[in-house]
Amino acid sequence: MVVNSYCQSELFDDALELFEEMKRANIEADKFVLSGILSACARAGNLDCGKAIHDYIIQKELVIDAHLRCALVTMYASCGCMDMAQQLYDQMKPKNVVVSTAMVSGYSRLGRVKDARLIFDQMVEKDLVSWSAMISGYAESDQPQEALRLFKELQILGIRPDQVTMLSVISACANLGVLDKAKWIHVYADKNGFGGSLRINNALIDMYAKCGSLERARNVFGKMTSRNVISWTGMINAFAIHGDANNALRYFQKMKEARVEPNGVTFVGVLYACSHAGLVEDGRKIFASMINEHNITPKHEHYGCMVDLLGRANLLREAVEIVETMPFAPNVVIWGSLMSACQIHGETELGEFTAKRVLELEPDHDGALVLLSNIYAKERKWQNVGDLRQLMKERGISKERGCSRIELNNEVHEFLVADRNHKQAYEIYEKLNEVVCRLKLDGYAPNTGCVLVDLEEEEKREVVLWHSEKLALCYGLINGAKGSCIRIVKNLRVCEDCHTFLKLVSKVYRREIIVRDRTRFHHYRDGVCSCRDYW
Repeated sequence: MVVNSYCQSELFDDALELFEEMKRANIEADKFVLSGILSACARAGNLDCGKAIHDYIIQKELVIDAHLRCALVTMYASCGCMDMAQQLYDQMKPKNVVVSTAMVSGYSRLGRVKDARLIFDQMVEKDLVSWSAMISGYAESDQPQEALRLFKELQILGIRPDQVTMLSVISACANLGVLDKAKWIHVYADKNGFGGSLRINNALIDMYAKCGSLERARNVFGKMTSRNVISWTGMINAFAIHGDANNALRYFQKMKEARVEPNGVTFVGVLYACSHAGLVEDGRKIFASMINEHNITPKHEHYGCMVDLLGRANLLREAVEIVETMPFAPNVVIWGSLMSACQIHGETELGEFTAKRVLELEPDHDGALVLLSNIYAKERKWQNVGDLRQLMKERGISKERGCSRIELNNEVHEFLVADRNHKQAYEIYEKLNEVVCRLKLDGYAPNTGCVLVDLEEEEKREVVLWHSEKLALCYGLINGAKGSCIRIVKNLRVCEDCHTFLKLVSKVYRREIIVRDRTRFHHYRDGVCSCRDYW
C-alpha cells in the first residue's frame, strides 16, 4: 500500500527504493504492488528498472493477468521499447482504451506515426487522451495537416478538447505556417475558454510569428494579464525570425526592466536576431553579458549562434577561433554553422574541413554531404561533386527537394521543384513565362550560379526558373484577390535567384509577398526585402 501511495504522490524514486528494500527483506510483492512499481518506472522513464520488474515476475512465475499485462505494456511503451510493448499488447484480449492509448503515445514519441495510427484506427473506444496522443504525434512528426485534419474529426464528434490538445493543434498550425488557419484556431481557443491560459497565449505568440504576422503576435502579448520568461522569449524569437533585430533587442531590454530574468533560451533568440541582422558587436556584448551579468554558462547552442554570427559576417577566422577555444567539443550544429558560412562565402578548403568534422561525428549526416557537394559545385569542381553524389547514392542519401506551400480559400497547395502535378499546372507555367518576360524588362536575368549541377546554360535557366516558390507565387498571382498579400512557406533556404525574383515581383506587380524559409521570414515590398539581402 505504501508503494502505491508513493506512486500516486508521484514520488517514483521513493517507490522504487521501497521495492528494493522489500526484495532485500525477501518480502514478495503482489500484482498490485508490481503494477504500482511498473507505473513508477513508466512515469520516470526507467526502462532498466521496468525490465528488472518484468524479470522478477517471470522468475517468481507470477500469473500475468490483464491488469499486470496492461502495466507492462504501458511501461515499455512509455520507455520507448515498442517491440516488447507490441509483443505484450498483441497477447491482450480485449484491449482497453488505456493500454491502446499508451501504445499510440509510445509510437508517436518515436515518430512512428503510421504504427500509431494503425492502433488508433483499430481502437473500438477512444477518449480525449487517445485523440490528443494521435494529434500530438502528427504535430511533432512534421505532419501538421494530418494533425489539423484529425482535430476537425474531433470537433465533428463533439468531443471538447483540453489544453493539451489545443497546444498540439496550435503547434501544428505554427508548423504549417498558414495565417488564416491560425486566426481560426485563435478564435476557437477564445470561444472555448482557453483565452486566459498563459501556456495557450505563449503558444499563440509562437504560432502567429511562424505564420508571418508579427502584428497579431504583439497583440496577443499586449493583452496578456501575466507574462513569464516564455512569453518574453517568444516575442524576442518572433522579432528574430522576421529579421527585426532592433525590436528583439528592445524587448530584451524591456524584459529586464520588468524584472523577468532571461534564461538560456532567451539568449539563443537574442543572439539569433543579431546573427541574422549582422549586428556583430551587439552579439559579442550580449554573449559576454550572459556570462558576466546573468551567470548563465553558455551551451552548444550559444556558441553555435556566435559561430553563425561571425560566419555570416565573413569573420571566419574568429568563428574558427571560437570553435577551437570552446570549453567542450563542438557538436554537429556548430560545425554545420561554420560549414554553411563557408558555402555562403565560397571558402572551399575550410568548408571541406568542417564537413569532414561533421561526418566524423555523424557518418550518415546527409546535410554535410549535400552542403559539401554544393561547395564543390559553386567552385565548378564537378569531379568532386560526382564522387560525392556517388557516395550519397551508395548510402541512400538524397538532397531534400524544395517544397513550397500556399493557402488560398482555406485550401493548402504544395509545389515541388519543376512540379507539373497541380491541376492548374498549364496556367501556372504560362503565368511564370509572363512574369519572367515582365521582369526581364526591369533588368532580371536568371542567376544560374544557384544551379549546383553540371548542365548546359539553357538547362540551368530552366531549372532555376522552376523552383517551388516561383510556382507557388504564380499560383497566388492567378488565384489570389487583386492586391492581396501572397504568403508562401518553403522548407529550404531561399536561393539568390528566387530572392531577386521575389523582390522584383513585389515591385512590378505591386504585391506584398511574405516567404518563410527554413531559417527566417522575408517580407518583400516595393522591390525591397526586410532581410536587406543579408540572410
